[in-house]
Order: sequence, then structure tokens, then C-alpha cells
Amino acid sequence: MCESCFQAHQRLKATRDHRNVLIDKLQAQDVQELIERPVICSQQYHEDQALDFYCEDCKVLICLKCSIVSHNRHLVTDTRKAALEQKMQMTEALAKLKAEILLYENEIKKQTELKDKNVTDIMNAEKKMTDSVEEWIRNLREHEKKMKQKFRVIYEAEQKQHKTRLANLELITTQLKSCVERGQGVLERNISAEILQTNHTILQRCEELINARKSDPYKSPYLNYLVTKKFDTFDQIVVTKTDSSMCLAEFDDSEIGRESNVVVVTRDSEGLQCYQLDDQIKVDILTAEGDHLKTELKDSKDGKYTMTYTPQCVGRHSFKIKVNEQSLTGSPFVVQIHQHHYQSAFMFGSRGSGAGKFCSIRDIAVSDRTGTIAVADEIKRSIQLFSSNGQFKTQVKLDGEPCSVAFTDCGDLLTLSSEKNNKLRLFSEEGQFIKHICDKHLKAPTCLFIASDGRLIITDDANNEVKLLSPDGNDQLMSITAPNCDHYPYCAVYHQNKFYVSYPGAHCIKVFDKTGGYIHDIGCEGSSDGEFHCPNGLVIDKCNRLIVCDADNKRLQLFTLSGKFLSKLEGEWRSDAPYYAAINLNSGTLVVSSIWHSHIYVFH
Repeated sequence: MCESCFQAHQRLKATRDHRNVLIDKLQAQDVQELIERPVICSQQYHEDQALDFYCEDCKVLICLKCSIVSHNRHLVTDTRKAALEQKMQMTEALAKLKAEILLYENEIKKQTELKDKNVTDIMNAEKKMTDSVEEWIRNLREHEKKMKQKFRVIYEAEQKQHKTRLANLELITTQLKSCVERGQGVLERNISAEILQTNHTILQRCEELINARKSDPYKSPYLNYLVTKKFDTFDQIVVTKTDSSMCLAEFDDSEIGRESNVVVVTRDSEGLQCYQLDDQIKVDILTAEGDHLKTELKDSKDGKYTMTYTPQCVGRHSFKIKVNEQSLTGSPFVVQIHQHHYQSAFMFGSRGSGAGKFCSIRDIAVSDRTGTIAVADEIKRSIQLFSSNGQFKTQVKLDGEPCSVAFTDCGDLLTLSSEKNNKLRLFSEEGQFIKHICDKHLKAPTCLFIASDGRLIITDDANNEVKLLSPDGNDQLMSITAPNCDHYPYCAVYHQNKFYVSYPGAHCIKVFDKTGGYIHDIGCEGSSDGEFHCPNGLVIDKCNRLIVCDADNKRLQLFTLSGKFLSKLEGEWRSDAPYYAAINLNSGTLVVSSIWHSHIYVFH
């Protein structure tokens, strides 16, 4: 009260006895008394009545007279009881707000972490760019400035987005805290009248804040700095939603020689499959022998990238997979490449002079086109032809003793004899003579092989040479001789720019490069795995395995092209020995002839 009011207060009879205290001498108990003093009714003639009741129907505080006069049919309760009920409601509402505050504080923390990560990503990418640029020549410095400007634009744009979102989150949090503080103050004072008067407003505000639309945190796109080696483009900035750490790789069960796939699935930070046009996928496959395997990439435009490859050898292969220059989790992956196994299918032929029988097998061949099996018989001076299931078809009579036979790409039959003249003759598959092929370069030929480009590879005992002739036999293109070796070569094949030649007397297979230069030996004398005793016929199958007839050890041995032992086939020949071999590269059928009992063994 002011001075005038205080004097008037002292003169009035109704207030003359009131206790008055100076402001600067006001004590804590005086304030408490002030707060807790009864609220007086404002209705006319009720000025002496305290508001001790609460009308549930009208939601207002009333005095005793009000309850009789104007609220006599209403539901009226004691003020404290009503306040207690509404206090519980207010407490529950405030508890929800507190929980909401925790959610928003977590969102702020998460958003801050995303913001910091975005800064880190951008700075790391910029550092990578700077380190790369420093390796270039001086006239690329201008390029560096341009790239930095791009980073700055991206940085500012992203920070602006984060700042806006954080400001919004902080505003909502402030509003929530303000409402909680207001409600908490009411609850702490615990004044029934105040609780009843403010309850509706606070509850309404709580509901508005809880039901307010919550926006998701702004997630920056993943930024990568990619360096390419194109002449016209040194680098590029890739802004993408793809998170390299969340991407997956799915592998097929792989077998040697069979086309296989590895599927790379790009995903965002939530683990959802996504597709970004600028994403760059790289898969580098390193074989067990340390070679890089050729791959082919197919983009499905849906976040799946299929990398196709064909294993050329067995063993553990290493797959290095990168998405936007970032290695996938778990990369390099290790995949075990398995090999096919040959199963015995059937056997045909026997010793004798009739059709379908043999006196002295000198060589065999299989047509990739029809599967026809040709068997050269030295004593019978003929080539017998059989269907792929071993049924006798026809016999081609020769005027000399055949020592080798092969099918051309077009299916014709080329025969080789060791006679002085007409050593090479060409027949149709039906046995019709076509022509003689020039053989002026041959002296004592042993075995014939036709390369994929038509060139003729013939072993010649005369000077222990392997001769490479043109397809028509007119020109000798190359002569291969093993260094420091006095033994004659028996069978030679050519594959992937290398010559593989068997030397029975040296008990090994010698490998030469495409120019005829000696590389290394495969195997040595012995009976253990990878060792030979008189190796003769050899072929390379469609799984890129070298198959050798290890005659005196009575088995076939399989190797990688580098000479690593893989497996063996034994026990099929009983007291006989495998001597010649042929392969159908289309069907994978392996045909082997024995030397003593004149049997032909077929494997699938």
C-alpha cells in the first residue's frame, strides 16, 4: 500500500486491526502468509466469503453463498479435493513434457553429431583433394582453388541447413522448458486456487507442444572426393546419399570355369537400398596365383551392381570392393573357388581286328562340334569314328600308319603319319578325303595339335623339336627346343599364350612362352602327387586345368596352369595305363585311351 492507502486502511473499522509491515522489513513467513491467505469471493454481498468450493460443472471457484444461490444444482466439491485431482493431471502432463524434452535433447545431440560428422567428412575430402592436387604440376593450382570453392559452397549450404534445424529444435526445447517451468512452479507452490486457475491453460499448452509437428533431423548427403585418371578430368566431387559403410556384397558359389556373379548393394545410412547416379563401384579380383581377373559390371539402376567374372583357377580369391573409393566393411573378401570333378561315364572298345576294336591305338581326338570320337590305329592303318556315346560310325582307311589325329574348328579330320610323304591329310567327318597339306617341314612327327587360331603344333623326334606351322603347313613359324634336354617331346598344346609339352623321358611337362622361350618345368620323376613316370598325352579343359596322362603311374593328374597339383584320377585302368587324352570343350567330356587293353574311357 502507498502512504495514503495505509492511512485510510487504519481509519476503516474493518481493517483497523490488520497487521501492517514495512516492505524492507518483510519476512519470509510474512510472504508465506500472504500467499496462503484465503481468496475472497468477488460476487456482490459475498465479499466476506472465502472461495472454499469448486464447481465441477462451471469449472470455477465459488464461496458457500455461491454454492447455495447460483450453483445449488451443480456438482460442487471441496477446493482442496478438486485441486488434488487436477494436480495429478498437471503432473502427468508435465511428465510427458519432460519426456518430450529428453527426446528433443537427444535429437539435438544427434543433429550435432551429424553436423560434426558432416564437417569432418568435408574436411577429410578436402584434405584428400589437396594431397592429390599437390602431386600435380603448378598450372593445376587454379583448379585447386575452384575445387575448394565448391567445397566451401557445399560446406556453407550444409551448415546453413544444420543451423536452421538446430535453431528450430532449440526454439521448441525452450518452449517446452518454459511450459515445464511454469507448471512446475505451480506444482511446487501447491496452491489449490492457482492450480485450478492455471490448469486449463497449462494443459492446453502442453497438448499443443506435444502435438506439434516434429521434423526429422537434416541428414547431410555423403560427400566423397574421387580422383580419376582420365586425361580431361582429374577429379570430381560426388555428393551422394550412399553410405559406403552400410553397403553389402553378395557372392555366388563359384566353380572354376563357370561364370559367377558378385552383387554389390548400395544403401543409405538407415540401411535402406538406394541408387545414386554418380556412385562409383569398383571390384578388383585377385586370384590365388596373384593375377587380376577380368570382370564386367552391370548397373541395374536400382542400387544393385552385378559384377560378372569367370574363375580360371581354383583356390582362395581376394575381392577388393570399393564404393566411391571407400572400402566395404570386410573388404577384401576371400572366396574359395572350387573345381569340377570328373566322373567315370562309360567305356568302349577292346583289342581285336573287327569294327569298333583296336590293335594299336596311337592317338584320339574329340570334335567340339558334334562330340564325335576319332581313334587312330597304327596297325590297322585307319581312323575309326564313334558317336559321343561310343557307338561305332565309320572307318577311314589310310595308306600309311597314323601317329596322330585332330579335329579342325569346322569339324574336318586332320591326320598325321610318320611316313616320308603325305604326312598330313585332311578328311571330312564322314571320312571323305579332302586334300593333302604341305608337310615339307616335318621329318619324324609324333603328335599333332591344332591351336584355336588354326596354327599346327607338331612334335618332331628328328631334332627333339616342337614345330609351329601355319594352318596350311607351308610356313614354319617357330621351332621350340628345351634347353639342356636330350629327351624327345611327345605331346604339345597351346593355351593362353603358353606351350605345354610332355617329355616322357624327362618325366616332366615343360612350359614355354609364346615366343618359345623356356619358363619352367611342371613335375619331376616319382610317384607322389605332382610327380610323373612317363607322362604322355595331355589336354587343357574348359576349367583351365592341365590334365596329364601319367602312364606308368596308371593315373591322370590335374594341375593349374602354373603347375600346382590339384587332384588325380586313378583306379579306373586296373592293370592298364592311360596314354592319350582328348577333351570336348563344349560339353566338358574327357576321353582317355589305354595302351595295353585298347579301351576308350569316357568321363563327364
